Amino acid sequence: MIVDMTRFALQFGQTQPGLTYIERTTAYGLCARGETQIAIVQIGRKAPYEYDLPGGGVEADEDEAGALMREFQEETGLTVWPTRVLGRAGQFWVNKGEPRNSLSTFYEVELSADDSQPTEPDHALLWMSPLEALTRVRHESHGWAIMHWYRGRRVGSTGG
Repeated sequence: MIVDMTRFALQFGQTQPGLTYIERTTAYGLCARGETQIAIVQIGRKAPYEYDLPGGGVEADEDEAGALMREFQEETGLTVWPTRVLGRAGQFWVNKGEPRNSLSTFYEVELSADDSQPTEPDHALLWMSPLEALTRVRHESHGWAIMHWYRGRRVGSTGG
Protein backbone atom coordinates (compact mmCIF):
# COMPACT_ATOMS: atom_id res chain seq x y z
CA MET A 1 0.00 0.00 0.00
CA ILE A 2 1.36 3.43 -0.95
CA VAL A 3 0.65 6.14 1.60
CA ASP A 4 0.55 9.81 0.62
CA MET A 5 2.52 11.40 3.46
CA THR A 6 1.22 14.87 2.56
CA ARG A 7 -2.08 13.77 4.12
CA PHE A 8 -0.34 13.54 7.52
CA ALA A 9 0.84 17.05 8.32
CA LEU A 10 0.54 16.44 12.08
CA GLN A 11 3.13 14.17 13.68
CA PHE A 12 3.09 13.16 17.35
CA GLY A 13 5.50 11.26 19.57
CA GLN A 14 9.28 11.21 19.75
CA THR A 15 11.69 9.01 17.86
CA GLN A 16 14.53 7.28 19.64
CA PRO A 17 18.01 7.32 18.08
CA GLY A 18 19.02 4.09 16.37
CA LEU A 19 15.47 2.85 15.75
CA THR A 20 13.85 2.52 12.33
CA TYR A 21 10.13 3.27 12.48
CA ILE A 22 7.89 1.18 10.21
CA GLU A 23 4.94 3.09 8.76
CA ARG A 24 1.54 1.49 9.32
CA THR A 25 -1.74 2.84 7.95
CA THR A 26 -4.41 2.86 10.66
CA ALA A 27 -7.98 4.08 11.14
CA TYR A 28 -9.68 5.05 14.41
CA GLY A 29 -13.20 6.12 15.24
CA LEU A 30 -14.85 8.50 17.62
CA CYS A 31 -18.30 7.23 18.59
CA ALA A 32 -20.47 9.43 20.80
CA ARG A 33 -23.29 8.21 23.03
CA GLY A 34 -25.51 11.20 23.55
CA GLU A 35 -23.72 14.45 24.25
CA THR A 36 -21.61 13.34 27.18
CA GLN A 37 -19.77 10.09 26.44
CA ILE A 38 -17.49 8.55 23.84
CA ALA A 39 -16.36 4.96 23.26
CA ILE A 40 -12.87 4.13 24.50
CA VAL A 41 -11.08 0.78 24.44
CA GLN A 42 -9.39 -0.41 27.62
CA ILE A 43 -6.47 -2.67 26.70
CA GLY A 44 -4.94 -5.24 29.03
CA ARG A 45 -5.91 -8.17 31.17
CA LYS A 46 -5.10 -6.39 34.45
CA ALA A 47 -4.06 -2.95 35.64
CA PRO A 48 -2.29 -0.86 34.62
CA TYR A 49 -4.43 -0.61 31.49
CA GLU A 50 -3.88 1.36 28.30
CA TYR A 51 -6.63 3.34 26.57
CA ASP A 52 -7.21 4.06 22.88
CA LEU A 53 -9.92 5.18 20.53
CA PRO A 54 -11.30 2.02 18.88
CA GLY A 55 -9.59 1.09 15.62
CA GLY A 56 -6.32 -0.21 14.28
CA GLY A 57 -4.33 -1.37 11.30
CA VAL A 58 -5.55 -1.40 7.71
CA GLU A 59 -4.86 -4.78 6.09
CA ALA A 60 -3.69 -5.09 2.48
CA ASP A 61 -7.14 -6.19 1.24
CA GLU A 62 -9.07 -3.41 3.04
CA ASP A 63 -9.80 0.26 2.68
CA GLU A 64 -9.72 2.53 5.74
CA ALA A 65 -13.49 2.46 6.30
CA GLY A 66 -13.59 -1.34 6.12
CA ALA A 67 -10.69 -1.67 8.53
CA LEU A 68 -12.29 0.81 10.93
CA MET A 69 -15.59 -1.08 10.98
CA ARG A 70 -13.82 -4.45 11.47
CA GLU A 71 -11.53 -3.16 14.22
CA PHE A 72 -14.42 -1.40 16.00
CA GLN A 73 -16.41 -4.66 16.02
CA GLU A 74 -13.43 -6.73 17.26
CA GLU A 75 -12.44 -4.29 20.01
CA THR A 76 -15.85 -3.10 21.26
CA GLY A 77 -18.59 -5.36 19.92
CA LEU A 78 -20.20 -2.28 18.35
CA THR A 79 -21.22 -1.99 14.70
CA VAL A 80 -20.45 1.48 13.36
CA TRP A 81 -20.52 3.41 10.12
CA PRO A 82 -17.96 6.15 9.37
CA THR A 83 -19.70 9.48 8.73
CA ARG A 84 -16.84 11.95 8.27
CA VAL A 85 -13.09 12.32 8.49
CA LEU A 86 -11.99 14.33 11.52
CA GLY A 87 -8.35 14.53 10.51
CA ARG A 88 -5.12 12.65 9.96
CA ALA A 89 -2.00 12.40 12.11
CA GLY A 90 1.10 10.29 12.56
CA GLN A 91 2.18 8.81 15.90
CA PHE A 92 5.68 7.53 16.62
CA TRP A 93 5.61 4.76 19.23
CA VAL A 94 7.06 1.36 20.08
CA ASN A 95 4.58 -1.53 20.08
CA LYS A 96 5.80 -4.79 21.64
CA GLY A 97 9.38 -3.90 20.79
CA GLU A 98 8.58 -2.76 17.22
CA PRO A 99 9.10 0.94 16.41
CA ARG A 100 6.11 2.21 14.45
CA ASN A 101 4.78 5.35 12.90
CA SER A 102 1.01 4.89 12.87
CA LEU A 103 -0.37 6.98 10.02
CA SER A 104 -3.90 7.38 11.31
CA THR A 105 -7.10 8.67 9.84
CA PHE A 106 -9.61 9.59 12.54
CA TYR A 107 -13.31 9.29 11.72
CA GLU A 108 -16.49 10.34 13.44
CA VAL A 109 -18.68 7.23 13.39
CA GLU A 110 -22.37 6.53 13.86
CA LEU A 111 -23.47 3.63 16.05
CA SER A 112 -25.48 1.10 14.00
CA ALA A 113 -25.78 -1.77 16.50
CA ASP A 114 -24.76 -2.54 20.06
CA ASP A 115 -25.34 -6.26 19.99
CA SER A 116 -22.18 -8.19 20.84
CA GLN A 117 -19.03 -8.38 22.93
CA PRO A 118 -15.44 -7.64 21.89
CA THR A 119 -13.72 -10.63 20.27
CA GLU A 120 -10.26 -9.48 21.32
CA PRO A 121 -9.82 -11.01 24.78
CA ASP A 122 -7.75 -8.19 26.27
CA HIS A 123 -10.03 -5.36 25.05
CA ALA A 124 -13.04 -3.88 26.84
CA LEU A 125 -15.43 -1.11 25.82
CA LEU A 126 -15.72 1.83 28.20
CA TRP A 127 -17.88 4.93 27.84
CA MET A 128 -16.35 8.06 29.29
CA SER A 129 -16.56 11.81 28.99
CA PRO A 130 -14.40 13.36 26.26
CA LEU A 131 -12.38 15.17 28.93
CA GLU A 132 -11.71 11.98 30.89
CA ALA A 133 -10.80 10.17 27.65
CA LEU A 134 -8.42 12.99 26.78
CA THR A 135 -6.50 12.40 30.01
CA ARG A 136 -6.39 8.59 29.62
CA VAL A 137 -5.56 7.81 25.99
CA ARG A 138 -1.97 6.70 25.56
CA HIS A 139 -1.29 8.37 22.21
CA GLU A 140 -1.07 12.13 21.71
CA SER A 141 -2.68 11.72 18.28
CA HIS A 142 -5.78 10.18 19.89
CA GLY A 143 -5.92 13.06 22.37
CA TRP A 144 -5.66 15.51 19.48
CA ALA A 145 -8.52 13.75 17.63
CA ILE A 146 -10.76 13.85 20.73
CA MET A 147 -10.00 17.52 21.31
CA HIS A 148 -10.53 18.38 17.64
CA TRP A 149 -13.90 16.56 17.62
CA TYR A 150 -15.01 18.05 20.96
CA ARG A 151 -14.12 21.62 20.02
CA GLY A 152 -15.88 21.21 16.67
CA ARG A 153 -19.08 20.10 18.41
CA ARG A 154 -18.90 22.94 20.95
CA VAL A 155 -18.28 25.57 18.26
CA GLY A 156 -21.04 24.06 16.10
CA SER A 157 -23.51 24.10 18.99
CA THR A 158 -22.91 27.74 19.88
CA GLY A 159 -23.05 29.07 16.35
CA GLY A 160 -19.55 30.56 16.44
